[in-house]
Amino acid sequence: MHKLLEKSERIVSQKQIDQLFGGNSSHSMAAFPLRVVYIQQPRPEGEPPVKVLISVSKRKFKHAVDRNRVKRQIREAYRLNKYLIFDKIAPQNQLAIAFIWISDSITSSEVVTTRVRGLLRRIANNIEIRDIRCEEPERK
Repeated sequence: MHKLLEKSERIVSQKQIDQLFGGNSSHSMAAFPLRVVYIQQPRPEGEPPVKVLISVSKRKFKHAVDRNRVKRQIREAYRLNKYLIFDKIAPQNQLAIAFIWISDSITSSEVVTTRVRGLLRRIANNIEIRDIRCEEPERK
């Protein structure tokens, strides 16, 4: 049984949103119909290892019903596949991820789940590569 996406796992702080989208250390990748922006940062005491933001533009979907459906699809896909990324994060680090919907049409839940899973795997691989580069042995 997978745990629900709790309030503590969501990005709600404007400061954290600004770091995610304005920071030089943030990274971005896309898998249509989604784009993901993520940043790895030091983990504050008592915070979860991953925090998530889901954004669906009003410009793409005029009706709130459609925006809410797409957000629900992304949330569910992330909730079912977040284990792919939890094991890869160092205990002292936190990952902030923003999922942004870039299509102007509704897509099936299977496609959304496949894309989210692929993006999470790519993020996990990038985190591993960066950790390996940072842990090079000291030269004497």
